[in-house]
Amino acid sequence: MTTSDNTAETPAAPTGVAAQDWAQASVDPQYRAAVVDLLGALAYGELAAFERLAEDAKLAPTLADKAELAKMASAEFHHFEQLRNRLTEIGAEPAGAMEPFVAALDGFHRQTAPSDWLEGLVKAYVGDSIASDFYREVAARLDADTRALVLAVLDDTGHASFAVEKVRGAIDADPRVGGRLALWARRLMGEALSQSQRVVADRDALSTMLVGGVADGFDLAEVGRMFSRITEAHTKRMAALGLAA
Repeated sequence: MTTSDNTAETPAAPTGVAAQDWAQASVDPQYRAAVVDLLGALAYGELAAFERLAEDAKLAPTLADKAELAKMASAEFHHFEQLRNRLTEIGAEPAGAMEPFVAALDGFHRQTAPSDWLEGLVKAYVGDSIASDFYREVAARLDADTRALVLAVLDDTGHASFAVEKVRGAIDADPRVGGRLALWARRLMGEALSQSQRVVADRDALSTMLVGGVADGFDLAEVGRMFSRITEAHTKRMAALGLAA
């Protein structure tokens, strides 16, 4: 789409909590509790990602692929350490902050255990990206210090380009693979969205922060738009993989 002039739209300046730092925002005990929940969920997610990538490396068909996944696993563990250290800095016990999210995340991974190397790649690319999109949406409502940390640990570890290259290569070699992986990715999409909604619904402070009340939360209409944006991003990733959404 083109416009009548060449001026780029300037993003709106942060307002409310998003314009504050941690010291200012954390005065509100409900906001602080919500951030501890959020960092706990992220920390366990990163720890689980590290474990999963290390397991997936065993399925790798070549030593080079195995080494690449090991490198990514190491990056995920570094992200976990950053979150764990931050929880400690703000006076939260890391294991206690992570514990409420163990059952939901472990359940997701049990229900979506890949049967082979390619399914593992698609899961890491599609499933993890959906979760990252969700947390990026939330990060826009956070104080500047917490937002910077969340966005840093959501940085791509290199898995995206690696997964796209390997999956597209496999489909080129055997087009029948594409149908199976497309079905798998659709299943991952449904499970990942359900898991995100469960995580929020189960934690009062987190749900209050997201749906009004704390930190300039989303209204219900915006929650719908948020999940529409996440779905749209998923469709684009599927296209990058050469799969139908």
